Amino acid sequence: MSRALDVAGAIFVLFIALAAVLVPYAALATPVNSPLHLPPYLVQLLGKYLCYAILALALDLVWGYCGILSLGHGAFFALGGYAMGMYLMRQIGTRGVYANPILPDFMVFLNWHELPVAWWGFNWFAYALLMIVLVPGLLALAFGWFAFRSRVTGVYLSIITQAMTFALYKEFFRNDFGFGGNNGLTDFKDILGFSLQSDATKAALFSVSAVALILCYAVARAIVGSKYGKALVAVRDAESRMRFLGYRVANIKLFAFVVSAVMAAIGGALYVPQVGIINPSEFAPGNSIEAAIWVAVGGRGTLVGAAVGGILVNFAKTWFTGAVPEYWLFALGLLFVVVTLFLPSGLLGLLSKIRARRAPPQVATGTAT
Repeated sequence: MSRALDVAGAIFVLFIALAAVLVPYAALATPVNSPLHLPPYLVQLLGKYLCYAILALALDLVWGYCGILSLGHGAFFALGGYAMGMYLMRQIGTRGVYANPILPDFMVFLNWHELPVAWWGFNWFAYALLMIVLVPGLLALAFGWFAFRSRVTGVYLSIITQAMTFALYKEFFRNDFGFGGNNGLTDFKDILGFSLQSDATKAALFSVSAVALILCYAVARAIVGSKYGKALVAVRDAESRMRFLGYRVANIKLFAFVVSAVMAAIGGALYVPQVGIINPSEFAPGNSIEAAIWVAVGGRGTLVGAAVGGILVNFAKTWFTGAVPEYWLFALGLLFVVVTLFLPSGLLGLLSKIRARRAPPQVATGTAT
């Protein structure tokens, strides 16, 4: 199985790397009337799928290899998105509706007179990058420190991760919290001086998202393939035995949880400039539950399957919500039930089983004595 995952991983990385080159070429270098031309909206949509794949990959690292079913990873995704959104809002300056060089439009509308401390420094891109990593990482560190040292596991851990994202969801809805209330952050103009409305910028963001997905996969694969990764799987399969053998189980879990949170935040940061908005709905617990479904559909404990599941399920969501929107939630629920009952290993596991059945039987050889 491990060898099959390595092959699948190599194919996946090659495919994403080709997409990072071919999609911008099809969007920018091909004539508009060519059948190979990709319109800008489709480039943004594909980029959004890649961001969701990063979130699914991050969740699979802790769920598939450590047994931590986090129903709050959408919170880390949203926090990364808000950090990027705050940077983009600071770049608007006098081009906003109220032409205030310091305060975003929603603050002027709400009669704010000073920029909140939480917004200081977001006019610098390097600071925004630091916050994208630091804020979700520290939240995951604090949450995991108390949860894992208290030996909270199983469904109880899933519930409190969901409570965490729901608490953030309610807080970010408040206008006096300083992050745009229920409207969130939007009306972004440019990033690093490049217009977000430009086709070239949209294509570049897609390529950056593809590269980020490859790097996140490489980091996750390096982790699970190391000695630490073996300890991580052992904690998943026999936590009490690992603790009895003297391993610091809480620390093993904590490292994976923090790395996973940072990956999810990176996906959220790349998501925001491509969709043009970030609001508290990204914290909704339902988003984190959907991410768990992506991982289950693609194949838990495979990394590649999780990323592919994130892309495929969101592609299906796009089609359903455009054709028969009222049936999407029913289709999603049915998909999860079918996968749970008949495809416990997900799509990648199914492909591995088919490949194993088609392989010719191995004939044992040896010398009779």
